[in-house]
Amino acid sequence: MTIERRTARLLMRQWTPADREPFAQMNADPEVVEYFPSALTREASDSLAARAQAHLDEHGWGLWALEADGRFAGFTGLARPSWDRSVVEVGWRLPRWAWGHGYATEAAREALAVGFDELGLAEIVSFTAAPNERSQAVMRRLGMTRDPTADFDYPGIAEGHPLRRHVLYRISAASSRTTE
Repeated sequence: MTIERRTARLLMRQWTPADREPFAQMNADPEVVEYFPSALTREASDSLAARAQAHLDEHGWGLWALEADGRFAGFTGLARPSWDRSVVEVGWRLPRWAWGHGYATEAAREALAVGFDELGLAEIVSFTAAPNERSQAVMRRLGMTRDPTADFDYPGIAEGHPLRRHVLYRISAASSRTTE
């Protein structure tokens, strides 16, 4: 499997040492992490990038570093949540300068194609904190649908925390072909 992927405007690629600083800045930006329990420290951000690259090295798919016009633009890709290894999720995180250009949808659509066409997955999920309307809009643009009975309390977020409740969206391989 080819690790690097290209879309019309984006490069989904392996992580480089040069990505660490803009990735850490993005993960510390209060607006970017508004729907996460907290911002990431530099150490935690570097660790996430290293784990993402290790997964790409081992499996040929995962969370790709995203590049737009030669500039680091966050990540997108596929992952198995640590609390439920039976599902594969599509996810993204982009710096504020990259919002509003359709990059998340474009890159996630390519990640879905990898999941369905190359990995042979039957279904891919995505989830976010219930108040995160921007991510839910991307999920809907991808053709994903929400079943409110599948919403859940995110493991590791304390009871009563406003971000504990998460919404879950799904897309099947068959329905993904109708949204292309």
